[in-house]
Amino acid sequence: MWFANFFVAASATMIMPFLSLYIETFGDYSDSFVQRWAGLVFAATFVTAFFISPIWGRFGDRNGYKKILIITGIGIAVSIFLMGYVHSVKQLFFLRLFMGAVTGFIPTSLALISAQTPKEIAGKTLGTLQMGNVSGALFGPLLGGLLADAVGFQYTFVLTAIVILGAVGLVAIGIKEVRTNETSTTAKKYTRKEVLIHILRHPVLLTIMLISTLIQVANFSIQPLLALYVTHLTDSSNIVFLAGMAFSATGFGNLLFTRQWGKVGDRIGHEKILTFLLLASSIMFIPQGLVTELWQLVVCRFLFGMAVGGLIPCMTAYIRQVAPLSMQGEVQGYNVSFRFLGNVIGPISGGILSGFFGISTVFFVTSGLFLTGAIILWLSVVRHSQKSTQQAA
Repeated sequence: MWFANFFVAASATMIMPFLSLYIETFGDYSDSFVQRWAGLVFAATFVTAFFISPIWGRFGDRNGYKKILIITGIGIAVSIFLMGYVHSVKQLFFLRLFMGAVTGFIPTSLALISAQTPKEIAGKTLGTLQMGNVSGALFGPLLGGLLADAVGFQYTFVLTAIVILGAVGLVAIGIKEVRTNETSTTAKKYTRKEVLIHILRHPVLLTIMLISTLIQVANFSIQPLLALYVTHLTDSSNIVFLAGMAFSATGFGNLLFTRQWGKVGDRIGHEKILTFLLLASSIMFIPQGLVTELWQLVVCRFLFGMAVGGLIPCMTAYIRQVAPLSMQGEVQGYNVSFRFLGNVIGPISGGILSGFFGISTVFFVTSGLFLTGAIILWLSVVRHSQKSTQQAA
């Protein structure tokens, strides 16, 4: 599963550094037009994914996650392949919408491993799996930048689709899903209403899901604009490769610390680690809007990656601890939906903000979002702790 995540993440992130530059090839557009459509095209996938994710999760709880991995992997590959043959930004937009219906390979892989991992080591195990994701994200943008400069945008899409199909083959041949007693056909089957009630009765769990939206708004408000931001920092002709390097810097920081954050969360509590990481991410984002040289941006992105790398595995591990195994997939699906909601809001708001106030403004607003998330989670944890103490007394 680690290798499949690596290949899917690498393939998916290959196209991210040049998405806005790809839009420019469709016509002679203004910077504000490209920035606005870069946000819309990037967000399109997550509009449909927002509604579909809980359905995939519920299907996984009842029928197994491996089937979902194969279906979504093939769907993503076909979508990306066709993106290499579009001739307008609207065609690209609608393909991204379609891709959202089959997006979910990596979240589903996390649900698969989470459901088969003891609670006591969930953070470390999911952190290790997440390393496959961030390793792919680390090399993907660099490889994508090199390929785009060497063979052009179209063949980069084609090669990306082929690699994703290879990852699907790894899953089909190499993964054997073990269904535990709790997730077998004799286990209790929760209705959608019962799952929602379970989430609402765990305030910290609900808060973490809401913060998932804030985190993704913060992360994705700048990602579609990063290539354009790099063009303001350097006049080099290898702009796609340099944008890929800026993307990869965050992934490299993730790679070094993701597993460690999971281990610490197993020991002292994932909600505590999440609060700390949100605060650290807020601090690390501010300098990115103040840099004047590309190397400064790369260093800042690396430091940010060190902090942000532990957020997803710690969230997933916390859900593993508070949700029964037979509803794991659906609960994870709702969490992914909250994340996808942020993926929709982030690029659109980032495009609007940058169009009116400049790209640097997006970094400062993003920092505020991380800080808001840290405060909300801290208040929720304190309130839950006080309530538990009163009940015990």
